[in-house]
Amino acid sequence: MSTPFPPLAYEPSYRRVAAAIAARIHARALRDGEPLPPETELASQFAVNRSTIREALRELESEGLVERRRGTKRMVVTRPGAGHVAGRVGHALALQDVTIREVWETLTIVEPPLAELAARARQAPGLEAVRAAVDAFEASGADTARAVDEVGAFFRAVASAGGNRVLRLAQEPLLLLLQSALRVMIDRVPQARARIASAQRRILAALEARDAETARTWMLKHVRDFRRGFEVAGIDLDTRVPHPGEAQ
Repeated sequence: MSTPFPPLAYEPSYRRVAAAIAARIHARALRDGEPLPPETELASQFAVNRSTIREALRELESEGLVERRRGTKRMVVTRPGAGHVAGRVGHALALQDVTIREVWETLTIVEPPLAELAARARQAPGLEAVRAAVDAFEASGADTARAVDEVGAFFRAVASAGGNRVLRLAQEPLLLLLQSALRVMIDRVPQARARIASAQRRILAALEARDAETARTWMLKHVRDFRRGFEVAGIDLDTRVPHPGEAQ
């Protein structure tokens, strides 16, 4: 006798509704910015209670697929931004007890090619965003939270300047973990801010000169310097990276 089929898993109605709406969004049958029908109309179409529709919309909103825009009660289709996507992945990685060493090793693989790509693309808006990030870091002074945020902004600007959206999205969870780790280290190493600012200026100059090899080389030096910073601070590289909401 063949192996019997297992029972079907129960799935609440609101999840089936959410899945049906999500499928249309993913298929582009519902476009970014397009309003969904009112809750009463959706309830009629799906033949469910209005409360079921509300639960489904809450789930879709948590996934970044819809949002309620100011001035309207209707939900509107939207695209999940890099921060929304990365937040979920970054939290998941942190819960896996990812270490500083693992974050650093990944940075050495990911960031130098992104700098090289940015140097080859060399688009004016992208370069301006990198310049702004460099200036903002230097202006952050002794404000640790701001300095750490601006380090992340610099890496994001370099990746965006390369024009590859897949790489930019893939980079974001890594940067959330880097920022969490930096909050632990940056104030323990007096020269950290000056070294970060110097490396950022070198990378910016290489991007402006469209010098892909130098951009890649200096980005690798910059990333390697983060490891040195943790070592100088006396922080074991096998230390768990704090959860993004844990390090203040």
